[in-house]
Amino acid sequence: MKFVDEATIKVNAGNGGRGMVSFRREKFIPFGGPDGGDGGTGGSVYLVANKSLNTLADFRYQRTFKAVNGEPGGSADCSGRGGEDLEVVVPVGTVVYDTETEETLGDLTHDGERILVAKGGRGGLGNQHFKSSTNRTPRRATTGYPGEKRELRLELKLIADVGLLGLPNAGKSTLISVVSAARPRIADYPFTTLHPNLGVVYVGEHKSFVMADIPGLIEGAAEGAGLGIRFLKHLQRTRLLLHLVDIAPPDPEADPVKDARAIAAELKKFNPELAQRERWLVLNKTDLLPEADAEKRCKEIVRRLRWKGPVYRISGATRQGTKELCQAVMRRLDELAAEQPRVEPEA
Repeated sequence: MKFVDEATIKVNAGNGGRGMVSFRREKFIPFGGPDGGDGGTGGSVYLVANKSLNTLADFRYQRTFKAVNGEPGGSADCSGRGGEDLEVVVPVGTVVYDTETEETLGDLTHDGERILVAKGGRGGLGNQHFKSSTNRTPRRATTGYPGEKRELRLELKLIADVGLLGLPNAGKSTLISVVSAARPRIADYPFTTLHPNLGVVYVGEHKSFVMADIPGLIEGAAEGAGLGIRFLKHLQRTRLLLHLVDIAPPDPEADPVKDARAIAAELKKFNPELAQRERWLVLNKTDLLPEADAEKRCKEIVRRLRWKGPVYRISGATRQGTKELCQAVMRRLDELAAEQPRVEPEA
C-alpha cells in the first residue's frame, strides 16, 4: 500500500430530531394535555487511534464521514432515539487540524485514544414543554439543531525514538535493515527510499527502541530539491537523531563535511527546534577504505566539522560497530527517560 502521510476529510455530525406535537387521548380523560416527546440527539464524530494502521491511504477513497441523525420525538412523552456516534479510525501519531481556523484539535499518540471532532445536534423540544396556565393546548414544537460540520486536515507524524538523517545513499536503509526486522528497498542509486520506514531495534531482554528512516536530504531541500523536506516532520517526535555520513562517497569530488553542513542547514530551515535536538555523528562505510585510511578520514571529518558530540564509526554492510552503536543509543534513551519530570496524578 502506498504511504500517505497527509489527508483532508469532511466530517458531519448528525442533526437532532424534531420535537413532536401530540395530545393525550384516552377514554375518561377528555383533557389529557400535550404529550409530544423530544427529538433524539444526533450522533457525534470521533477520531480513534489504532496502532494497526501506519498510513492515511484509506482517506484517498473516502473523504466524507457523516454520523446518524437523531429520530423525531413520539407521542406519550416518548423521546426519539439518539443517532449512533461515528468512529473514524486513524493511525497512531495523527495530528488533527481544522482547515478553516488552523486550530489543532488533537494529537493522537496512544492506541485507543480518541477525540471529538464534530458534536451531534441537540434534539428539538416536544409541545409538552410549551404548556402553561394560559396555553393548555400548545401546538408548537421545535426542530432539531444541526450537527457540527468541519473540514479536517490529518497529518501523520511517525512515532519513533531515534531518527536517521543524511544524504541519499548514506547507508540509512542498510543500517535499519541490519539492526531491525525492517526491510526497506536498498540499491546503489540515490533516493531509493521514497517513504519513511520504521524498525524495532532489540538490544536485550525487555530493551528495545523504534528507529525511523526517512528519505535522504540534499542541499536545497527546503526549496523543493530532491524529495524536499516534507518527510522531516516524521523526526519531530524522536528523542535522538543519528546523522549518517558516508566517509567514502562514490563521487571523488564530493566533500562529506560540506554535505553534512548542508544537511544541518536544511534541518534548521525546516524547524530550528529540531535542529537543536541531540544529534550524534555516525561515520558509515568504513569498510570501503583500508583501516588506516578510514581512521584518518574519520578524524579529518570530525576536526573540520568541529564536532563536540558523540561520534561512532560503523559499517552497515559488514555490521561493524552497529551493535555498540545500538547499545549506546539504548543507554542514552534510558537516561533521557529518567530525566523527564514525573507528572504527579491529580488528587
